[in-house]
Amino acid sequence: MTDATNLLVTGGCGFIGANFIRYLLDETPFAGRIINVDKLTYAANPLSLADVAERHGGRYVFVKADVADRVAMARVFDEYVVDTICHFAAESHVDRSIVRPDDFIQANILGTYTLLQLARERLPQIRRFHHVSTDEVFGSLGAEGFFTEETPYRPNSPYSASKASSDHLARAYHVTYGLPVTISNCSNNYGPYQFPEKLIPLIILNALEGKTLPVYGDGKNVRDWLYVHDHCMAIWRIMQAGHVGETYNIGGRNELENITVVQNICDLVDELSAPLSDRKARRKLITFVKDRPGHDRRYAMDCTKMERELGWRPTESFATGLCQTVEWYLAHPQWVAQIHSGEYLRWVAEHYGSGLTSVSTAYNS
Repeated sequence: MTDATNLLVTGGCGFIGANFIRYLLDETPFAGRIINVDKLTYAANPLSLADVAERHGGRYVFVKADVADRVAMARVFDEYVVDTICHFAAESHVDRSIVRPDDFIQANILGTYTLLQLARERLPQIRRFHHVSTDEVFGSLGAEGFFTEETPYRPNSPYSASKASSDHLARAYHVTYGLPVTISNCSNNYGPYQFPEKLIPLIILNALEGKTLPVYGDGKNVRDWLYVHDHCMAIWRIMQAGHVGETYNIGGRNELENITVVQNICDLVDELSAPLSDRKARRKLITFVKDRPGHDRRYAMDCTKMERELGWRPTESFATGLCQTVEWYLAHPQWVAQIHSGEYLRWVAEHYGSGLTSVSTAYNS
């Protein structure tokens, strides 16, 4: 791909998007401009990028908009002469998709369609449209084997079905209209700036506060864990050197049961922070809760294609990545305080009723 001049990043105030913007501006030779479009729903946090505009001047622009709003997005494409798109924006919490799938259809399917159509209408100006997806589109694995780029799609939740739909749309726009699309499917991300509805930050923050540590079912659901910085490097590598029309799996090669992840976090928090008032080990806070409907048993990614064709490999082990993650949350109390300000719970109550009412009782893995 020719170097991007005006790169549209959707969902850039979310977890992976914010880390990707920081990576590009702080660690790569990227010399263009980033236009960050985010609707600023509950899981987006402008504080995650508070210093970026100041440090990078006109090379970073923020626009509050909904990617499913065709008029607003057309204005962005034209005003900033967008030539490259990296599409993160999505509703991504499985539990929420079970309670209220409407938002997932709107954001993940209609939002992706709107972007693809606007990009198609601006060919040949568009150099690359990279669509970021998930391993959950493949469904659940047995005890052995891995998801590959050829694994058939078998989504088991409204969330994963909506992402599968958006993947198919992106691929179809390449085949039918010649849009220069690439797609990546990643395993579970973790790291700085992750909203605490996801397993790792939820457990870290609850452990720090001495709260219950909820674990679904028997805790033996297996996930492949990918440190977010490694994911950002992989995405940029695909955008720079990946073949148009291709899909790439991005995994961390770190398969662990959820209960093992939670236990490791407990031990790290015990080691790195003040002890609980009763001096008990934080493993004592672990509580098994009713499993969620359709909870996939195991995900594992074969990222051989990334390694062989693009020379990318994850740099962090789970041990090193988790230690950096715990240390980050300990060092950023202002960011954490904003999450617990009450605005989150008010938003959930307004949009989801009583189905989900606390960051302490619902997580996604």
